[in-house]
Amino acid sequence: MLRIPEWTPALKPQPQDLVDAILKRRGGTMINLDKALLWSEPLARAWNIYLGAVRSGLPTSWKLRELGICTVALLTGAVYEYKHHAPDFLKAGGVQAELDALNAVMHNARVSAAHPALGEIEALVIQYAAQMTLDVKVSDAVFDGLRRHFDNTEIVELTSAIATYNMVARFLVALGVTPEA
Repeated sequence: MLRIPEWTPALKPQPQDLVDAILKRRGGTMINLDKALLWSEPLARAWNIYLGAVRSGLPTSWKLRELGICTVALLTGAVYEYKHHAPDFLKAGGVQAELDALNAVMHNARVSAAHPALGEIEALVIQYAAQMTLDVKVSDAVFDGLRRHFDNTEIVELTSAIATYNMVARFLVALGVTPEA
């Protein structure tokens, strides 16, 4: 599972309020990511609050945020992230044909994500996420496209979700966090 030992309370005791907060956010079950984060109390505490806000506290389209996150996961090889977020994309109103299209456009997503199964906005979000992930700098053309479809708050929230999950992907891949059985 991990390149480090799986956290357990016996290996590194953590305050019960922290463990309880993570369990509450996760619906009662800890996932492998949590078992890596819990080696550091300050990190686990801050991560739980921040990622909770990004995942469920932003009013900007859940579907589009999850599409951006799935793009990051595929581009960075974060299998764990994709396994957790592709189902959320579908729950948020996405369809399997869109996920299939996302996989099909990955080879050229920073230049174009056009695909018959994707709408203009979905293709734009994929391209934006690809440029943020692979180039860091986003082209003016892509950013201008965002401005045509989103207000400033939506752009900030979409950007934060993509940027945050770039951080998550790098954490997961570097530590070798694998999907739960």
